[in-house]
Amino acid sequence: MNNATTVGRFIIEKQGDINIAAKIANREVNQVGLINILGSAGHMSIQTENQRKLDIYSNEKFISNLSSGGECCVTASEENEDIMRIDSAVSKGARYIVAIAPLNGSSNIDDQMPVNTIFSIYQRRSAEVNGDLSDVLQKGKDQIATGYITYGSLTMLTYTNGCGFNGEAFDTSIGEFCLSRPNIKISKNGITSSINEGSSIHFPQGVKQYIKYCQVEVAAMNRPYNSGYIGSMVAYLNRKLIKGGILIYPATATSPNSELLLIYECNPLAFVIEQAGGGSTNGSRHILELEVKTLPQRFPIIIGSEEMLLQAEAFLTQQSETAYANLE
Repeated sequence: MNNATTVGRFIIEKQGDINIAAKIANREVNQVGLINILGSAGHMSIQTENQRKLDIYSNEKFISNLSSGGECCVTASEENEDIMRIDSAVSKGARYIVAIAPLNGSSNIDDQMPVNTIFSIYQRRSAEVNGDLSDVLQKGKDQIATGYITYGSLTMLTYTNGCGFNGEAFDTSIGEFCLSRPNIKISKNGITSSINEGSSIHFPQGVKQYIKYCQVEVAAMNRPYNSGYIGSMVAYLNRKLIKGGILIYPATATSPNSELLLIYECNPLAFVIEQAGGGSTNGSRHILELEVKTLPQRFPIIIGSEEMLLQAEAFLTQQSETAYANLE
């Protein structure tokens, strides 16, 4: 990769441990069918999902690297019920907290579909030398860095430290992530929407009206509009960053709190999209301003191009939806 800047020069120093663990996860994802790590682990995760063997392996590797780097005092993982304080000589007085979804979308891997890692970094605020739960339960706006790694034919580390949004491709010839997409910006508008329309019968009326608007009114204006959904939030978000568009995980009659975890999914991805010039909302409030009360807290999210986001919010307001506003 000519004139590429390695991630070690460009990314903030505190993400180095994530970088190493991502390389390990990338190797295992690409060899998953060869090393008997494919399939279910035979039990449910703390999120009441069918835990995969690769979930467990990735979680162990990320936690191990974060624990040994000396910069992190607390980790919180989607795979674990509680936070983990890193009480060791090397981490004594460490100031950083990492929340991580080690292998988000792992159920897709059996079908050779996209999987990813999502992470966010906070600064310790508590007086506890090794941190406590309050350090993890900070609002999304308090994140100092977030990002995600996508694994596949091209492995990408895409991240922000609050000063722009950048992407690195993993160069297998040198074993490094190299800057390939500096200062990523999402367009103000787009032609794609992603939502699980198979559950539309349970959507709030405002969301149903917005989907109809996308299908009928926009098409009538001779503006091409595409819809697609495969259940991989990061894969579609990544596409929105390139081509513009909107991604919706709404509250429903059967899941009033939606299915996305505020700490591990909504907050880091909202921080990312806003650094790229997009926006995020839960339908009535800015995602990054939401109070974080528990580790497994869930929220609906609308995220993507700014003009499309405002249009979706307008439909929700017109329908006087209250489901979103009362979730806290």
